[in-house]
Amino acid sequence: MAAPVSSASRFDGSTDRPFIPTPSSPKRRSMIDFRAALLLLTSCSAGALAQTPPDTPPPEIIVTGRGLADRPGDRAFDVIEIDRTRIEANAANRLESVLADVAGLQQFRRSDSRTANPTSQGITLRGLGGNAASRALLILDGVPQADPFGGWVAFPAYATDRIGRIRVTRGGGSGFYGPGALAGTIELDSATPDQLTPLVGRMAYGSRDSIDAQASAALVRPGGFAVLSGAYTRGDGFTPIVAANRGPVDRPAPYEQASGALRTVVALAPQTELQANVAAFTDTRDRGTPFTANRSEGADASLRLVGRGRWGWSALGYVQSRAFASSFASVNAARTTATQTLDQYNTPATGLGARVEVAPPLGEAIRLRLGADLRRVAGRTQENFTFVAGSPTRRRVAGGHNVTGGLFADGSVEAGALILSLGGRIDRWRIAGGFLREQTLATGAAITNLSFTDRSGTEATGRVGLAWQIAGPVTLRTAAYRGWRLPTLNELYRPFRVGADATAADATLSPERLSGVEGGITITPTGSTSIAATWFHNVMDDAIANVTAGTGPGTFPLVGFVAAGGVYRVRANLDGIRSNGLEVDATWRPGPVGLRASWSHVDARMRADGAAAPLDGLRPAQTPRDQVSATIDGRYRGAAAAVTLRHVARQFEDDQNRRTLAPATTVDAYVAIPLNAALVIEGRAENLTDARVEAGISGADIVERATPRTLWLGLRYRP
Repeated sequence: MAAPVSSASRFDGSTDRPFIPTPSSPKRRSMIDFRAALLLLTSCSAGALAQTPPDTPPPEIIVTGRGLADRPGDRAFDVIEIDRTRIEANAANRLESVLADVAGLQQFRRSDSRTANPTSQGITLRGLGGNAASRALLILDGVPQADPFGGWVAFPAYATDRIGRIRVTRGGGSGFYGPGALAGTIELDSATPDQLTPLVGRMAYGSRDSIDAQASAALVRPGGFAVLSGAYTRGDGFTPIVAANRGPVDRPAPYEQASGALRTVVALAPQTELQANVAAFTDTRDRGTPFTANRSEGADASLRLVGRGRWGWSALGYVQSRAFASSFASVNAARTTATQTLDQYNTPATGLGARVEVAPPLGEAIRLRLGADLRRVAGRTQENFTFVAGSPTRRRVAGGHNVTGGLFADGSVEAGALILSLGGRIDRWRIAGGFLREQTLATGAAITNLSFTDRSGTEATGRVGLAWQIAGPVTLRTAAYRGWRLPTLNELYRPFRVGADATAADATLSPERLSGVEGGITITPTGSTSIAATWFHNVMDDAIANVTAGTGPGTFPLVGFVAAGGVYRVRANLDGIRSNGLEVDATWRPGPVGLRASWSHVDARMRADGAAAPLDGLRPAQTPRDQVSATIDGRYRGAAAAVTLRHVARQFEDDQNRRTLAPATTVDAYVAIPLNAALVIEGRAENLTDARVEAGISGADIVERATPRTLWLGLRYRP
């Protein structure tokens, strides 16, 4: 029988401000009651077993906390896995930094979630660019994680000690977890029982009076487990504007973030488990000038039933609640004064969804899953604008709701050295309830009162892949796929500002659609060595982009006045983006020392005509040609050390390719030295060489940087 085919590279190692609850520690009695209930359940089970005839073996109970098993057909695609060891040994101790191990996976901007505006934290792959909305689908325990209103990712919600595994599938068309996977899928799985300890905690003190703390407590029993976790981080922050461009108005950008989660998994039967998750977060940041504070809050809950019998099945339901507030300012040319231009005082949003799936028993060689999913998102932005003498004179409220519902099938066939994977889905979508209301604050008189036409449509997408193990260590792969993404409520209805630049929304946007092909080879000469290379060709139609339509000073539709040096842009569907590239991933771990590396080379070009014709042939904004990540690490008698080098090639700030962000190379380091069996001292260094990482350039050529050198020293407790 042929050895298993594998292509996955494994990285071891309204004044109506809504109240969203933030995490709080439960009373001790609650945990005692839970333990008592669990002990009672265990004793009752033991009593029942005592009455069972002695020759009848007790049923085996296996609780994992995960969904159904990984799909064998994934071996035909470009998949990267990051394990818990690497997630924990990360210099920044932040999810976005861990994901940077996968070259080509990027946020819209280079800055992380300590200084970036949350609305710029969309994630994508394969050089497909973006405009803050994610073009890759992020899920946690089966639940889509993109913000219901804007499609960005709230990275402070994910403490690294809660995550047990990350799987990144490059390439679109993955319909298994729903639509939205234009560029790929990032799957986050919570820690499993074997990865948990009764109590673990870490605390570190860092540069600029920063604190980073995480703790979790776990109760694991044969019939289930419960995990309570919390995280808190804060810092005085650095000044984002580079020294050469600073003025009296510039200052450090502090941040404060906290999150908490309670996860319980209980066996209802030997092969059936119930998984319940509740989580909340709060995130407050400042952008480094007056009137630029922003705040995000959220709370999520989900229930998932998983059956692992002869007929595998799963049923999931979830709810998401989000609120976002942000203030924006205009800074004069001398950077001596800042004037408030917009107060987005509340942006409430909700997401509701469900998914059911079944895996019929077709034998070991044939795997099939059939299912359906539904997701509804609703939200609105509430803003005060047109400030005069420091006070707003107008108010804007805009929003709507989107609904998607789909049927999907995903299967694979193993025939000797061949694996064929085939999946598809058909979706029905609806954009409805869209509106834009503007009024004067003094009189309440209406300035704008628009109701946008409801729209709906159907999308058919899918993917097919083939893996052929031509020799023991060599596997060839090829795949083709088609995916789609519905415009977010933010793209459809919300105008926004970044400094002096303003961008208008477009309620007529069409869904984005992508078609792609890829081919690759995976070589595993030994059990400790793997090299995978993948070439791809992607074409995205109706790409949503921010298209330059004018420059200030002047007054423009839906955004109002744009000052001198500012740029007026409008969201629009381009003809598309064509992206060709090569991805190479390698791992080598023959013993306690290991190496992993990832390189992405992308040639991405916009296709445009009509009013956007000047963009034709240019690179999408914020899309580097090359990205490299390489880590060498070692472990010995409880001690660990790792050094990570990352390089990002130059990229353009704007759609017209006029503002260039310089290339950047950074070095991160991590070291852990055990003091005893339970206590470890940790040292972490971000951007050790203090390289200048340019994250943005405003219309007045003001450069903003990402995180400078940041050093951490702390303790970790894990018995």
